Amino acid sequence: MLAVPAELQLPRRVGGGPLKRLFVGRAIASDKAEHQLLPKFLALPVFSSDPLSSNAYATEEMMLVLVAAGAGALTLRMPIALAIALLLAIVVTSYRQTVRAYPTGGGSYIVARENLGTIPGLIAAAAILTDYVLTVAVSITAGTTAIASVAPETLVPMRVPIAIGLVALVTLANLRGVKEAGSLFAIPTYGFVLMIAITLVTGFVRCMGGCPLAETADLPLEVEHTLSLFLIARAFSSGATALTGVEAIADGVPAFRRPQARNAATTLAVMGAMSITMFLGITALSVLLHVRITEDIVHELPVLAQIGDTVFGGGFMFLLLQVFTAGILILAANTAFQDFPRLASILARDRFMPSQFRNRGDRLVFSNGVVVLAGLAAMLIWAFDANLTRLIQLYVVGVFTAFTLSQAGMVRRWMRTKEGSWQRSAVINGIGAATTGVVLVIVTITKFAKGAWIVIVAMPFIVLFFWAVHRHYEHVARALQARRLTGRDAASGTMLLLVPDLGLATRDAVAYLRAVRPTSFTALYVGPTDAFEGVAAEWSVIAPRMGDLEPLRGADRHLVRSVRRFVRSMPRHERDRFLTVVIPELLPRNTFWQFLRHREAFLLKTALLFEPRVVVTDVPLVPSEARPAWLGDRPLEPERTVVLVPVSAVHDPTVRAVIYGKSLHPTAIEAIFMVTDPDEVEGVVDEWHERQLDVPLVLVEAPFRDFGPPLLEEIRAHTSRGDTVVTVVLPELVPRHWWENLLHNQTALFFKRVLLFEPGVVVTSVPFHLSAPEVGPDPSPTAGTAATT
Repeated sequence: MLAVPAELQLPRRVGGGPLKRLFVGRAIASDKAEHQLLPKFLALPVFSSDPLSSNAYATEEMMLVLVAAGAGALTLRMPIALAIALLLAIVVTSYRQTVRAYPTGGGSYIVARENLGTIPGLIAAAAILTDYVLTVAVSITAGTTAIASVAPETLVPMRVPIAIGLVALVTLANLRGVKEAGSLFAIPTYGFVLMIAITLVTGFVRCMGGCPLAETADLPLEVEHTLSLFLIARAFSSGATALTGVEAIADGVPAFRRPQARNAATTLAVMGAMSITMFLGITALSVLLHVRITEDIVHELPVLAQIGDTVFGGGFMFLLLQVFTAGILILAANTAFQDFPRLASILARDRFMPSQFRNRGDRLVFSNGVVVLAGLAAMLIWAFDANLTRLIQLYVVGVFTAFTLSQAGMVRRWMRTKEGSWQRSAVINGIGAATTGVVLVIVTITKFAKGAWIVIVAMPFIVLFFWAVHRHYEHVARALQARRLTGRDAASGTMLLLVPDLGLATRDAVAYLRAVRPTSFTALYVGPTDAFEGVAAEWSVIAPRMGDLEPLRGADRHLVRSVRRFVRSMPRHERDRFLTVVIPELLPRNTFWQFLRHREAFLLKTALLFEPRVVVTDVPLVPSEARPAWLGDRPLEPERTVVLVPVSAVHDPTVRAVIYGKSLHPTAIEAIFMVTDPDEVEGVVDEWHERQLDVPLVLVEAPFRDFGPPLLEEIRAHTSRGDTVVTVVLPELVPRHWWENLLHNQTALFFKRVLLFEPGVVVTSVPFHLSAPEVGPDPSPTAGTAATT
């Protein structure tokens, strides 16, 4: 195999391709994370856009319940609004204590888990994650409704595609980073607050000389139900949507500038004051202007739009109010886009969510959480036909479940720690827990049949999902840290070369095998049966002293099945810890589309990973590996072979891969640890020495959290000589069940994709089977076959 000179090497790219940089922006280095922290004036629109925006529809949702009892029931608007405002004040006061006590974030999940136990913590997490998905769906739908009110006949039938398109836009904005999202959302948030203030002041001033009446003041309302305590409770629970999003600041405390807890508490107080003022003001004006509402969203304006139209008499100010209302309703989803990924990363850290949720993207955001949230919200919007009234019924149960568990947990904390004025703090949180608990009961009863049952039924299944993920990771941790191997262990084994023909790819594989000098070797012919005799005769010429070429029956018809049958039949001895299957592969073009036509090599490599004690070595011949004219088609053994072992952590699979790498008799061998967090370095280095590994551990900075460029840089430092082949030995976890692959980052698969077209590189996968870790005494062939089955 030939490497290429340095002038032919591909340049290193940072921050992805041009299209990605255009939409997402250039990658930000990990050490710049401190500069992404938010000042209070940006944190308010980032974390409070949801509770502030809910004032645009909270009064309306309350009225939609009351009108079922006729116009007389609307007189209860103000008393119910006052009760909701009092509840909001209690919750805000309680959460100000929470952010001071838990400045690391996590909100209800952390508080409940630490003080009430794991199950209550997971229930709180399930409730709040559900709430965040609904936040996106409801806020985007509400924004779409506001947009559609401009031209109802035309836009209402198109509300689903409009809403899903808006989800995509907010997703893209959040992928650009927290600080950029805050700057983008500051204008509509503060603009909405200012327009509500102008509307309220203008409305109350006009009422001093006699209030104007809304166009719907005489709208006939049919009495569908008698006014009852149950109906009033339903109206209260619908209006309680004004409390959604209060949790967000407690979840996102680490995103604030220092001192984080104090800044978060201040922002929470400002948000509470704004929200209470707007909610009471809008409700009061709806009473003074005699605003009425029905569920006819095509022919009627929303309550806030009716107030604006009546106060301003239409015109520019009314249009401006609608623009800012639509803007904040759409961008209110940003609260969920900030906190869903953050909470998911905390759950992933605690091994209750897939580890991919801990990964930060190019802009230092938890981009996997952002994308998953967008997908779930889009599906919900589609399933409920972007109908705000239907979606809102699902909304409040999760909110008050999290509120109640969080405040109960805080009471338990004060009773346990007795810190400072703990009696006063316990009373405040106790009032919060009791109040939100009562509201939770009311919401559950009144909204259960309207759709809240979906959330109530879903939460136990989400908790079971958390437990299933946790059990898997606990099993993996035990298997990886069993410490069955140390650097003193040695490896030997057999190499099996698959020979489809004697083309350039096979000849390069022969040259590679000469360089690594296997202790035992078998060449297996897997090409057409009728061509075997000619190939066998030529084999003895190009590969002397490498034994005879053996035919594999049936390989030309069923390659994967035949190779697996042969591999399982090979005897295993105690010292033969590895059976290496070497697969030569000719890649005529630098494109992955060719694998759609030539899938056998890919399927074979995948199938062999599930065979116990089988190592898969891919020897590709890529277009950029030009052969000098004087060489012709003869195999040329490289002068130097270098082995690189990427290391993510020091555990048995890593040690096993290092032991295998040493068995290849390389000119040089290194283990590479990609440093994304400097705090991890000390622990990795100490563990490396404890395992008695005599291979150099090279620390390579990966400031942009992309492992591809740093690895390629290390490889090209060797291959640029022109006489060196680099073998990248990848430790690869093989879970017990196929779906468990979704719980892992698949770093080995990523490296394979990056390295497939890299000249001068051989990729070797050393699988580690989690169902039966292969580090003890060698099993018999029968046992190995049974384990695979």
